[in-house]
Amino acid sequence: MIRSILTVLTCAIVLLAGCGKPASSETKSKGTIGVSLLTLDNPFFKVIGDNIIAEGKRRGYEVIVVSADKDVAKQGNQIKDFIVKKVSAIVLSPCESRSIVPVIQEANAAGIPVFTVDIPCNEPGVKIVTQIATDNLAGGKEAGVAMIEALGQAGGKVAVLHFKQAESCRLRVKGFYEVINAHNASGKAKIQVVAELENGAGKDVGYKAAEDALQANPDLRGFFADCDPAALGARGALEKAGKTQQVVIIGFDGQPEAKQAIKDGKIYADPVQFPDKMGIQIVDAIIRHSKGETLPAQMLIPTSLYRKADGLKDSELK
Repeated sequence: MIRSILTVLTCAIVLLAGCGKPASSETKSKGTIGVSLLTLDNPFFKVIGDNIIAEGKRRGYEVIVVSADKDVAKQGNQIKDFIVKKVSAIVLSPCESRSIVPVIQEANAAGIPVFTVDIPCNEPGVKIVTQIATDNLAGGKEAGVAMIEALGQAGGKVAVLHFKQAESCRLRVKGFYEVINAHNASGKAKIQVVAELENGAGKDVGYKAAEDALQANPDLRGFFADCDPAALGARGALEKAGKTQQVVIIGFDGQPEAKQAIKDGKIYADPVQFPDKMGIQIVDAIIRHSKGETLPAQMLIPTSLYRKADGLKDSELK
């Protein structure tokens, strides 16, 4: 009788242990990913962060996402904090690629793999496992094509609203100039860049920059803003100045508000980025690296030029 009771108890213990799957190694956290993004005020970066969190959780990682608020010193402290926490990997979109070098070197010395997303760091002296970003140079070229298309045979004066501290934006503007310069060299109606103003990667600064450009150049015909918040700010400046029919805007990003503005005819076009893909691919890259796979130095995601015709077919818009 006692032996039978012990047998039943033993079986019950075994069954209970079998139900304890949450304690198995398969469901234990594989580690923590520390993520420092340029800003979370910009919906584009929030999408990246949200997708890293979701994909990281799905693949067994805890994720800490923080906003650097475009402040290099703040981002440096965030990375130092990740080093102290001994995270499994660090992901960042550098506020300023050159200034962040010393703290990336600290992470390198600590043996923590560093990845960049959206904004690359191409500076010497740092080890970046891989950089996942939009093909910003090619996207800038698409913006140049859109400007030529929007201005037509008349050409005219344009202003560039530029977030100069971000390497991604420097690449966009470089691509834009390459296409515009090639167009001008062909002997067609000249497009003259008469101003290059800081846009602060924000709507308010973009508005003020556009306002200044319009006051200095009453006959301006176009704006290229290298991010959507600045493009939307420029649209506000045009509305205030009563020049919405005179001046076209080319943005960059493909944020929902900008896509709606394109559909409504308020912005001419955007080279569209895919921040959701960036977030998913960066987690995949971390896992591949953890398994010993050698990754390419960079993985670029092409943009897609989005015009009014695309907006009219977009079921996600009003």
